[in-house]
Amino acid sequence: MSERERSGPEYPEVTLAVIAGGKGERLGGVAKGLLEVEGRTVLERVLELGRLCGDVLLVANEPGPYARFHLRTVEDVVRGRGAPGGVHAALVGAGTEWVLAVACDMPFVSEAAVRVLLEARGPEVDAVCFTVGGRVEPLLALYRRTLADEWGEALRTEEPSLRSLLARCRTKLLAEESLKAVDAELRAVVSVNTPEDLVRHQATLPKLPSPPGRGPG
Repeated sequence: MSERERSGPEYPEVTLAVIAGGKGERLGGVAKGLLEVEGRTVLERVLELGRLCGDVLLVANEPGPYARFHLRTVEDVVRGRGAPGGVHAALVGAGTEWVLAVACDMPFVSEAAVRVLLEARGPEVDAVCFTVGGRVEPLLALYRRTLADEWGEALRTEEPSLRSLLARCRTKLLAEESLKAVDAELRAVVSVNTPEDLVRHQATLPKLPSPPGRGPG
């Protein structure tokens, strides 16, 4: 048994929440967490981050494709709100003070990138996000669980984006250079959403199960 296993997770106050709510329509409706990169599914790659955290959960309104991973799974509390609804579901479902939200289609998120987020927390902060290319990256980000009630109310009465929700709370935005310091090519924020992305990042669609064989006629 390693020292880490004896002492428990490094960040017991953090839940890794894999956000798998999208339908992958641009990839033919596949479960994007099952895309394969370098011989493993993207979900398996993201789940490696779970060894840092006190808990792991999956946010999926259609959890069937992920059943073999035996993850605790929650569905959107407020339906039809896309990624904001997924992050809100994670906040409601988490039992820890902080939630590390990672999209299920981001195969290159590293522990080093996550540590930059974790080390930027403070008592005056409710969320921590990177900005890359002038845009906030809300699906590789940390959220304080206490945001759940306020965000739930907003989702029930309007259709806010994650970026607009972040603008309403005490969000700490980390400059692109802080990610580049540990990830020079900014691979941590790469997502695989289109056929072009499959080629660019050498990802493959999940293998379909073989159809059952026919019995003798």
